[in-house]
Amino acid sequence: MKRWWLILLLLLPVLPLRAEEGGLDMNEYLFGHISDAYEWHITTIKGKDIAIELPCIVIENGVHVFTLHHAAEHGYTLNENGKLVNAQTGRRPLDISITKNVLGLIINSILLVVLILLCARWYKRHDVLKEKPTGIAALLEPVIVMIEQDVIKDAVGPEYKRFSPYLLTAFFFILINNLMGIVPIFPGGANITGNIAVTGVLALFTFLMVNLFGDKHYWKDILWPDVPLFLKAIPIMPLIEILGMFTKPFSLMIRLFANILAGHIMLLSVIALIFLSAAMGPVLNGSLTVIAALFGVFLDCLELLVAFLQAYVFTMLSSVFIGLAHQKPAHETN
Repeated sequence: MKRWWLILLLLLPVLPLRAEEGGLDMNEYLFGHISDAYEWHITTIKGKDIAIELPCIVIENGVHVFTLHHAAEHGYTLNENGKLVNAQTGRRPLDISITKNVLGLIINSILLVVLILLCARWYKRHDVLKEKPTGIAALLEPVIVMIEQDVIKDAVGPEYKRFSPYLLTAFFFILINNLMGIVPIFPGGANITGNIAVTGVLALFTFLMVNLFGDKHYWKDILWPDVPLFLKAIPIMPLIEILGMFTKPFSLMIRLFANILAGHIMLLSVIALIFLSAAMGPVLNGSLTVIAALFGVFLDCLELLVAFLQAYVFTMLSSVFIGLAHQKPAHETN
């Protein structure tokens, strides 16, 4: 029984109870966690929000730096989408604020760099031919070898070493942000890979890697494919191939964004049952609490699998797209 109370205590910081209504505001609860914000909500105690105020930085007739609680003093307010706008004109300034997702991105990136540097430090100080890796190196080496040898090398082909740094970086970047997003307390909980702007940038990098480094055969297949002449002269097939250049990274962006966002919403919705059923009596509330806690633990375990799987799928598809841009014709490989 103590274990269930421990799980609930860990989940309490992500539940903004509204004392004046005696219940749970589902809009604030769900969208407050899956959307970006100018402050990092930690918990709510006796109706009082405990949050980390983040710097709002806007450029409009100079640089203005303030916190959200002092936005009105600088002539800014939030619009219906939760973004800073000029209170008089209603226009959005150039906003380079350190938001919740930006801070989470910085923290997770620093953590990733530290883990990789610790792994590299072990290899610099030890002879891998005489002793096996320990610590962080032992944790990361099998994952790195698996991704590079079984995914990148097989999909990209002989030139895989040119693209391994990017693809491995993308894999671990997505993985660590997915994992940190599952942690319900600070510095976890930021919905970074569930933000379409982040997944869009990742997809853009893959798009650039495919098209900037694609060989002549790749561009020939797009602009002058091996199909009947009338299909090229109209041109139907070149247009379809050019459209395919953009649909591939678009699918990468949507797939990662939708899966991570859905996982956050599903987990939060299950835990909310505990508090939504508080007014239904102790028997029903107690029963739903046990069910929600059990199901929440199951979903947490499932999210661990999804966190790895989505990083794996993004890396695999990116490797396939890059490999297709370096695929030589059959008569040149024989």
